[in-house]
Amino acid sequence: MTDAVDPDTARGRAHGEPALPLPQHRNPVGNLLRGLLIGVVETVPGVSGGTVALVTGIYDELIDAAHHLTAAGRSLLSGPDRLASARTHLREVTWVLVIPLLIGMAAAVLTLAGPVSRLVESHPQTMRALFLGLVAGSVLVPVRLSGGAWRAPELLRFGIGVLAGLAVTSLPTASLDPSPWIIAPAAAIAVCALVLPGMSGSFILLSLGLYQPTLQAVDERDLGFIAWFGLWAFVGLVVIVTFMRRLLTRHHRATMVVLSGLMIGALRSLWPWQSADGALRTPAADWPLLLAVAVAGVLAVQLLVLVEARAVARAGTRAEA
Repeated sequence: MTDAVDPDTARGRAHGEPALPLPQHRNPVGNLLRGLLIGVVETVPGVSGGTVALVTGIYDELIDAAHHLTAAGRSLLSGPDRLASARTHLREVTWVLVIPLLIGMAAAVLTLAGPVSRLVESHPQTMRALFLGLVAGSVLVPVRLSGGAWRAPELLRFGIGVLAGLAVTSLPTASLDPSPWIIAPAAAIAVCALVLPGMSGSFILLSLGLYQPTLQAVDERDLGFIAWFGLWAFVGLVVIVTFMRRLLTRHHRATMVVLSGLMIGALRSLWPWQSADGALRTPAADWPLLLAVAVAGVLAVQLLVLVEARAVARAGTRAEA
């Protein structure tokens, strides 16, 4: 995943928008692998693609690219100077990141949605333990990106994030009919969870009783369901991306602190020992094995973070040379 670093990377130059200084991830193979990882975890309830984006160092850049893509679409619809404005925004998109990422995500979802769903169903405790470790190991990333020691305001924001994560992942499971007018808001809300590290779009769908119908539609290539879901997911994406980019450009430290808390609170959904309705249980006799699986997940994430950091450092050294 070695990436070149472009010194001229400040975004938001168009239309006088706030700048967001970003690295440029220019290795298409690395970005394809990132997309595969995001696509895989998005099929699993309790795990967020935003977490993978954060750990692999593309979160800010991905939010920025999504912002310019959605802004280009709005420009084409509402103007002024529709074509010129849209072209300006499209030039700001890091296409070498976006295109391989989307290809990887689509390939993972279309080929792995069914198998991953069946694996989670057949080995729920082991899979939850693994993903618990993966997410727990990822929390250090936003903590590090927040910069410096936390004081009382940061601790308060962290606590708010923890409570928000607990609240969302404690939602009771419903069973809704997958009609078009139920799918629409569910898709918009689920895609918001895609963007937020620690929040899982699959978990939201599971809470609404739409997880299995959605994966089944993807597995069976139900194009009508997929197109309708995708349309409303795009609507939700426009809203949440605009909101998150504003937070990242104006309140980056506070945003990372809250995201850290959100990821900690969301670990509730990944507690290995749960009843069928999601109620937490005390550890069973298999806890040593599941603890080992969780620790393996933590170590895997830390290894990924180390590889990413070294790749960025090497790219920075080459750029300076």
